[in-house]
Amino acid sequence: MTSGKVLVVEDDEGIWELLKAALEPEFELLITSVPDKALSLVTHELPDLVLLDLGLPPAPRDHKIGIQLLRNLRKVAPRIKVVVCTGLSGYEAASHAISLGAHDVIYKPFCVEALQAVVRRVCWMAHIDQQQGRKVPEDELLEEMVGTSPAMRKVFEMVRRVSTTDMPVLITGETGTGKELTARAIHDRSDRKTGPFVPINCGAIPETLLESELYGHERGAFTGALQQKKGKFEAAAGGTLFLDEVGDLLPSLQVKLLRFLQEGTFERVGGQQTLHLNIRVITATNIDLQAAICKNMFREDLYYRLGMLHIHLPPLRERGEDTLLMAMVFLKRAAASSHGKRIRGYTQEAVEAIQSYQWPGNVRELGNRVRRAVVMAEGQEITPQDLGLTCETLQSANGLDSLRAAHRRIEMELIMKAMSVHQGNLSRAAQELEVCRSTLYRKIHEFHLEEFVLSANPNRFPQPFPTRESLDRKPSDS
Repeated sequence: MTSGKVLVVEDDEGIWELLKAALEPEFELLITSVPDKALSLVTHELPDLVLLDLGLPPAPRDHKIGIQLLRNLRKVAPRIKVVVCTGLSGYEAASHAISLGAHDVIYKPFCVEALQAVVRRVCWMAHIDQQQGRKVPEDELLEEMVGTSPAMRKVFEMVRRVSTTDMPVLITGETGTGKELTARAIHDRSDRKTGPFVPINCGAIPETLLESELYGHERGAFTGALQQKKGKFEAAAGGTLFLDEVGDLLPSLQVKLLRFLQEGTFERVGGQQTLHLNIRVITATNIDLQAAICKNMFREDLYYRLGMLHIHLPPLRERGEDTLLMAMVFLKRAAASSHGKRIRGYTQEAVEAIQSYQWPGNVRELGNRVRRAVVMAEGQEITPQDLGLTCETLQSANGLDSLRAAHRRIEMELIMKAMSVHQGNLSRAAQELEVCRSTLYRKIHEFHLEEFVLSANPNRFPQPFPTRESLDRKPSDS
């Protein structure tokens, strides 16, 4: 079963081959270069996504045909998701397409990994639309919770399920994985969404003040208590109270929290009146509470009360392709607020750095690095240096080579060996490697092997080495 159906509207057969190599068999591709046929396919085949080249013939440079087709697509299928494709010279046309309802822009030449990430995300959003029978607002797709990996799909499903109840929820995960965002997502989808969402970090407030912050105090309860003060519990009345870093609570406060969870009652500091509240409690921690129980640092009965419903957020290094997916989302939002900077994407080296880095700070670190990169970038593509991901950073963070890096190294070695054996004959090399010529051309450019290919047989190609597009159009290379 495929992950979605994608309609490609493109007149360059070389791009067809590239898209097939990048997206099949994960996605079912429908390909045409004729606008009328594209409209017919949208009506009868109901694709999840349309990849639309704005530069369609007979006038590819003015983008009029592509823009008009976008308008027609929005008329016949208002909810269809369209991602437009163009060269960097088509920046103004791309901006116009976004204003007409295009979901995103991909600039040529394609970065394969970025292309795959965008297609996966948009198809995932289309599937959610179909399940819910409505358009998903952009602000509902919270950036730190974007993902299509099995681990994140499980998180999304748990968020939907626990939103229907008032039972306590315990969210666990490393620092920076998005625990508060998850809590807010639960609140926003619950019956309490019209009530307040009150977060408090139990580890950021001095122990001597935390009880007063949580439960409030009466006038004269302690030195400096000149008037009555309501705490976070009362501020959350009718809504949700989010206690972050709950593992840092003192034993005395653990007892008071347990009592509230059991009875729904508490007293302010220095008060005698028992107060009743109707709130939902969601807690989070980045420590192992079961280990804390063994060390008598956390109450076991409180743990089971808090963890009646449990959501674990996986670290970014365990989310697979979601890392690049989120990097694209962060870049899109950061570039939109960059005051005129035209950032079209990541260099291939930056993509590889993003995928190989272990991200100890998780989603928070990724977002911060991307925002920094947009500020620091001098060109139109983000580089590893812009992200602060130098070779030294990657080596110190990752230690051993990643599987992706090893795979890349093996691919390069095989291509170099095949080109040497066949003296630069691309057709024979591609045949031996069991790939099509367009894939081999793409790999040669991806690995920057142009000079090596030329050295294998300098008389076979003109100087400099042809571009991927010109090679794709050659009828033969024998």
